Amino acid sequence: MKRAIGIDIGGTKIAAGIISDTGGLLERAEVKSDPSDRENMFARVAEAVEQVLEKSDLSMDDMEGIGVGVPGKVDQEKGIAVFQNNLPWQQFPITASLEERFGTKLITIDNDVYMAAFAEWKAAQVKNDETFVYVTVSTGISCSVIHKGSFFRGAGFAGELGLIPVLSHGANERLEKVASGPGIQELAQKSLKLGAISTKKVFASYLKGKQEFGPVIDEVANTLAQGLYAISSILDPHKLVFGGSVIVNNPFLLELVKEKLKVYQLPEQQHLLGQMSISTLKQDNGIIGAGWRVFERL
Repeated sequence: MKRAIGIDIGGTKIAAGIISDTGGLLERAEVKSDPSDRENMFARVAEAVEQVLEKSDLSMDDMEGIGVGVPGKVDQEKGIAVFQNNLPWQQFPITASLEERFGTKLITIDNDVYMAAFAEWKAAQVKNDETFVYVTVSTGISCSVIHKGSFFRGAGFAGELGLIPVLSHGANERLEKVASGPGIQELAQKSLKLGAISTKKVFASYLKGKQEFGPVIDEVANTLAQGLYAISSILDPHKLVFGGSVIVNNPFLLELVKEKLKVYQLPEQQHLLGQMSISTLKQDNGIIGAGWRVFERL
C-alpha cells in the first residue's frame, strides 16, 4: 500500500492526514493556525505533519509525497501561495519550504476547495464524460468544477460562487454575504434585532421550532438556490455534491434548497435535483483530496 501526506490549511486550523492510494484516511492530526506572520503559520503546518507522522509511527521515507490545499489563489507550477484573505502568505513559497523542512521532492499544491472537490469526485465515481460540481458552504462559499476528468480553472479564479449577486430582502447582495456562516449570523442579527448569535444557534433555534427563525432559514435556502440556479443554467452538471460545515451539519437545508431551486428550473433542468447530495467525507475531504492528488503525479 502506498501512502501520502495530505494537508488542509485554513485560517483557524490545519489538518494533516496520511492517505492511502485508495483514498483511505489512515491517520489524522489537527493544530490551530497562527496567522500572526508567515513563518509562524508555516511552523504550524510543519507541526501538523510531524504530529501525524508521530501518531502513525511512520516517517517521511514511508510517504510518496505531500499534497497541500491552500485557500485563495495558488501558483501550482511554482509552488507558491499567491493570495489568501485569511493568511499572511502573499507570494509564500510553500513547496520550497516543505521540501527544505521534510526533504521530499514530490509536492503538489492547489486551492483547498479544488482538493476537496477531487476527493468528492473520486468518491462519487463520476463517469469520465460527465460534469461534476462541488460546492462548499462554510465560512465562505465557493465551488469547483471537474469536467470530463479535468478541473475547469478559467483564467485562474474560476469557482467563486460566493461572489455571484443574489436578491435578498429586495437588494442585490453577494451570495457569500447572506448564506455563508458569518452571513447567516448577520442576517439573523439584523432580521430579528438580536445581539451576537452563532450560526450553530440559528439552526438549533430553527430546529427547536422557534418560528421567528423560519424566515431567516427560508432566506438562506432561497439565496443558495439562486446561486445554484446559475450553476444549473450555465453548466447543467450531472452531479453536485455539497460540503462545508453549514450544510454538512444541517443536512435538512439541502431539501429546502432543492424545493427553492425547483421553482427556478425548467423541467429539462430538474434532473439535477436527484443528483444533489451532501458529502460523506465531511470535514476530511480536504486532506483526503490533497493526499490522493499525490498519486496522480506518480
